Amino acid sequence: MNTDHELLYLVDERDQVLDSCRRGDAHRHGLRHRAVHILVTNSSGRVLLQKRSPHKDINPGLWDTSAAGHVDYGESYRDCAVRELGEELGIAPSPEPAPLFKLTAAAETGWEFVQVYLLHWDGPLRPHSGEIDEVRWFAPAGIDHLIVTGELPLTPSFVTIWKTFRAQQRSNE
Repeated sequence: MNTDHELLYLVDERDQVLDSCRRGDAHRHGLRHRAVHILVTNSSGRVLLQKRSPHKDINPGLWDTSAAGHVDYGESYRDCAVRELGEELGIAPSPEPAPLFKLTAAAETGWEFVQVYLLHWDGPLRPHSGEIDEVRWFAPAGIDHLIVTGELPLTPSFVTIWKTFRAQQRSNE
């Protein structure tokens, strides 16, 4: 599936909309645009990670947040989060995922402003086989260990998101 021509928001350094741009151009030219990442946790406190399909054009075969995607032109961050959960994991969340924090567009995020959400989910999962190679539940300490040791290849965005998430958890204790 060629996603190069999807229309995204072209935004400035404050995440204010300038225009639309094609997905391929955003990544080829390092243009600021919008994305969402959703951390899905279960009642055991584990976090769901996905292994990206080897056929993805960005970070193929790397482990990433539970669900993620670009915000389409004309779409809100919230609507994108709900759409991505459905498309990638077969989840129709109720209640909707809760916003956690927003990362500023930078090289580590692929020049994406990333709105991060949290969803507690104990229901069934139906991972999209064209997008996701595998899903697995991890204990938070296990993810911390993976980041330190590099035992599993993780996307740069996920590492940034996880470090921010864990710092936020520590500050709330």
